[in-house]
Amino acid sequence: MTTAPLVTVFGSLHYDIAVMGPARPRKGETVTGSSWHPKSGGKGGNQAVSSARTGVATAMIGAVADDDFGRFLITNLARKNVDHTFVRRDGSQSTGMSVAIFDAEGDYGAVIVSGSNLTLGDGDVAAAQVLLDRTTLLVLQSEIPDAANVAAARAVKRGGGRVLINAAPARPLSFDLQPLIDILVVNAIEAEMLSGVPVVETLDGALEAARKLVNVFPEVVVTAGGDGVAFADRQGHEILIEAVKIVVESTHGAGDEFIGVLAAEIASGKTMNSALRKANIAAAKLVSTPEKDRV
Repeated sequence: MTTAPLVTVFGSLHYDIAVMGPARPRKGETVTGSSWHPKSGGKGGNQAVSSARTGVATAMIGAVADDDFGRFLITNLARKNVDHTFVRRDGSQSTGMSVAIFDAEGDYGAVIVSGSNLTLGDGDVAAAQVLLDRTTLLVLQSEIPDAANVAAARAVKRGGGRVLINAAPARPLSFDLQPLIDILVVNAIEAEMLSGVPVVETLDGALEAARKLVNVFPEVVVTAGGDGVAFADRQGHEILIEAVKIVVESTHGAGDEFIGVLAAEIASGKTMNSALRKANIAAAKLVSTPEKDRV
């Protein structure tokens, strides 16, 4: 009997406050914004919603507080068809949150306060073992403790699943975590930090970085912003995909949209070439959609 694919995201949940302004303020400067609105966020939450939107079964393991922000995030996961059975309500911390300030060109800067996300660990993995045993692909990020990622990756590997990590924000990956990773997804900045060599944010530069990183990770995807995405693996396969040409409305969440769709496609058994192309198109569509019109 064939088992239906399951993507499990183990990671961060943030209550985001998006502020629209003419420009991001410089040090000591106050600018007048035009609007603000709350959003469900955190790389983990965003990627889970993106995966579920494809129709592939998707579950989230995370932690929020029993507060208004936490309830907002849980409601959003339920509404977006993400299984939130193993999102723990934590009483010791507030729910993670962030403030993102957007400029007129759609670029942004953000500050995150991790809160309950930093409480994730062995207990959450043990509680969700029944889910992890049947997970096709586990998706990780770097917004929760490294030790928590290690525990989850080990649990999934024992059940025969694979592990994809979006190593963002940029930070070193521990020696315990590295050998558990099947697929690494990074941007140019993250690739430079992990490879230890300068990375030019072009398509050729992304491919060169991917070639270096396959010495450590079996499959590597390096995104190059508006230029596209590159892939390399240890079998010598390489893929270059140019970015879809669009008018940028907002870059917020583009990477998470890419990861979620990519994970769903890989879990469904699609080829890497097909998965990358679908994820590339999905990210472009999101970037071309104004913040206020995103569902």
